[in-house]
Amino acid sequence: MSSQSPYKVLCVCLGNICRSPTAEVILRHFCDAQQLDVLVDSAGTSNYHPNKAPDSRSQRHAKKRGYDLSSLRARQLTIDDFSEFDLILAMDQENLNDIQALQKRALAQATLQPLKAHIALMSEHDPVYTRQALPDPYYGEAEDFERVLDQCESSAKAWVELFKQQALNNKL
Repeated sequence: MSSQSPYKVLCVCLGNICRSPTAEVILRHFCDAQQLDVLVDSAGTSNYHPNKAPDSRSQRHAKKRGYDLSSLRARQLTIDDFSEFDLILAMDQENLNDIQALQKRALAQATLQPLKAHIALMSEHDPVYTRQALPDPYYGEAEDFERVLDQCESSAKAWVELFKQQALNNKL
């Protein structure tokens, strides 16, 4: 992380209405709590829900834990995101594969702006859910939305610890 500009993280799932907006708000919350210069956004690999608010069930469950998703709107991952963001976090392996496929297209078109985004699973460093998919709750029940919150909190805390280490190392 550089002291000149914020480190930019993009959380990505399929539709950008359940998992990735939840991950965005939770990761932002924990970064802000540690006063880290990290900007967090979210997107979907599909364009199923352009400009739609997060799923009402995601919003309701998040609200119970103090997270407000209401201002977020769905958008699709773009080729420009690979130049704009430092880190792109996939919610599951299928999302990771889709992101990597788009990254190959971005590489083929990267003539003016270099690609800088590193791609990883949201749970990459999570000690509880290590490299586990964040299950899509869309067709699920209340406990599936709670699982998304639990896993996003756990994974976000792990990323924040990594970001703190990176920030510390850059200051030395």
